[in-house]
Amino acid sequence: MNTSDERLDPALIKLGGVLILGAVLAQLDTTIVNVGMGAMADGLDESMTTVQWVSTGYLLTVAFVAPLSGWLHRRFGGKRVWLAAVALFVVASALSGLAWSGSSLIAFRLLQGVGGGLMQPVGQALVARHAGPKRIGRLVGIITVPVSVAPILGPVIGGLLVQWAGWRWLFLVNVPVGLIALVLAARIVPADKAERDTAVRPDGLGLMLLPPGLAALVYGLAQFGRGGVDLTQAVALAGGFAFLAGYVFHALRTARTPLLDLRLFAGRGFALAGVNTFLLGAALYSSMLLLPLYFMQVQETSALHAGLLLAPQALGSALITPTAGRLTDLHGPRNVVLVGIGLTVAGTVPFVMTGDRPPELLLIAALFVRGVGLGAVVPPNVAATYTSVDRTQAPAATSARTVLNRIGGSIGTAVLAVILQNALNDAAAHDGSVQSAYAHTFWWALAFSALTLIPAALYPRHAPGKG
Repeated sequence: MNTSDERLDPALIKLGGVLILGAVLAQLDTTIVNVGMGAMADGLDESMTTVQWVSTGYLLTVAFVAPLSGWLHRRFGGKRVWLAAVALFVVASALSGLAWSGSSLIAFRLLQGVGGGLMQPVGQALVARHAGPKRIGRLVGIITVPVSVAPILGPVIGGLLVQWAGWRWLFLVNVPVGLIALVLAARIVPADKAERDTAVRPDGLGLMLLPPGLAALVYGLAQFGRGGVDLTQAVALAGGFAFLAGYVFHALRTARTPLLDLRLFAGRGFALAGVNTFLLGAALYSSMLLLPLYFMQVQETSALHAGLLLAPQALGSALITPTAGRLTDLHGPRNVVLVGIGLTVAGTVPFVMTGDRPPELLLIAALFVRGVGLGAVVPPNVAATYTSVDRTQAPAATSARTVLNRIGGSIGTAVLAVILQNALNDAAAHDGSVQSAYAHTFWWALAFSALTLIPAALYPRHAPGKG
């Protein structure tokens, strides 16, 4: 494939479409299971405290393995690693659907997180390598439509599956899609044997510092929502920060290629994209926690109805994402991202109202505007990440981007869970309203989105190669 050619030939679009199936599976899985937590607890005769680790454990494993994607890509080749990750995800999904207890389900979800944590970054790196910097914005704009929509459609699909097929199909639905992706990728994705470095060795010390540090930090933050600070939480947070500090010292001094190359952040473009990726993760994943709960507890809808009310947000993202990719190629990422963030903030405003319950039609319109904003932000942010590094650094850049996005999402969700719980407790103690508690929490969600304006304002004005 001639990557110097600026046109998006059908072969490149087909390759991107196949690889994006893995990202869709991984993204859906982070949101689809939340709708079925109650059904899982009843079906397995487990408490919600135990079943909650079905979601938390998956996210922890993704954060644990994502830093390995760059090294695995260089050592074994991107195609081979991606196929293995999808196969593992499919097997673990089938086992999760057949789980006989809470413990077995959590164990299979951890295994599923290994595949999910590798599918997306390795697939993105392959797309970036084959597209090249001059076409990455347009290609990302086309193929990220399903990825942008997947986290938003997750609650809808989850509600449908739980209501009509049972909670086990929340996992079994991954099997046929994953098998199709495997068959297509085996035929369409070019082999990359020439790009493999069989002499490369893993960053052993980095492996002992970074993944445990990330896992401990996310675990400690996840405990905030359980009320109070206990010894386990304090040890996890202290250990996480200590391990991560040790990794920073190691990564900046080692002569070997580090597990997560922090030297990428020496470049202004990558540093800005990285900060924005972290903040966007916090804004997206935390709001995806709040929105279904808001509809169910404030608007008093069913879980399925709440999921359906999120459809306008998905529609907005799907409509604007391809256009945002083309605008990024023409005008650079700065203006596109700024407009997208502005629309995201505007679409969040109705949820901070504390008077009468906002009419459903207003909320539907607000979610559509919010979806347009989210869809406009993703392609230029991804493009800014890859155009700020050399093509050979694409796997390392993808690994860094994935870790930052997931950690940002974990931290944002943990913080808003604490704020919401405290606000609800306050409302109950002082005869306040549930709506006021959610409005207070949505102010924080709005602030997360607004914070992304700072690094976005420092993005380059022009597209790559236009000065």
